[in-house]
Amino acid sequence: METKRSHYYLIVDLEATCCNNGTIPRHEMEIIEIGAVMLNRATWEIDSEFQQFIQPVRHPQLTAFCTELTSIQQQDVDQASRFPEVISNFKEWIYSSFPHYVFCSWGNYDKKQFIQDCAFHNVPYPFGSEHINIKEEFSEYLGVSKRYGMALALNELGIELKGTHHRGIDDARNIAAIYRQMKTQKPS
Repeated sequence: METKRSHYYLIVDLEATCCNNGTIPRHEMEIIEIGAVMLNRATWEIDSEFQQFIQPVRHPQLTAFCTELTSIQQQDVDQASRFPEVISNFKEWIYSSFPHYVFCSWGNYDKKQFIQDCAFHNVPYPFGSEHINIKEEFSEYLGVSKRYGMALALNELGIELKGTHHRGIDDARNIAAIYRQMKTQKPS
């Protein structure tokens, strides 16, 4: 029987409210999409996916910059539930089928944004202290100090970017493809 916490890699990518003119300070950014996949450590296949939009409350109107960057439309977030309900759905998805996982993301941004939004909404942080920064591991995998963006990392590995860049669920799938290759093939 498998009891290791890391039987699955929970690969998460978040999109958040943003702007290019300073009208939304970093500490007021809010998650507007959670995209996540469960990458099976034994098969290296994605066993399940989670995607939900979130209605922001601090800056409910998406900026043109945010919409252009993420392709997330105002009606997507207007019709969405708020953070406490979505995080509850997310936890239910995780714990109903995948109790043995480790939280992973491309860089530390996603972890910090979860911590910030949980604190703002007075919701317990849903993950343990363990977090894998795949961006850091990717540089180690290549043996370089350079930090790659996700799209550049895909290109470096010869993997085609699938879906829309800066959409949580698509980026989570692409990060899973990077991690699968890192874990199953030696760098060239």
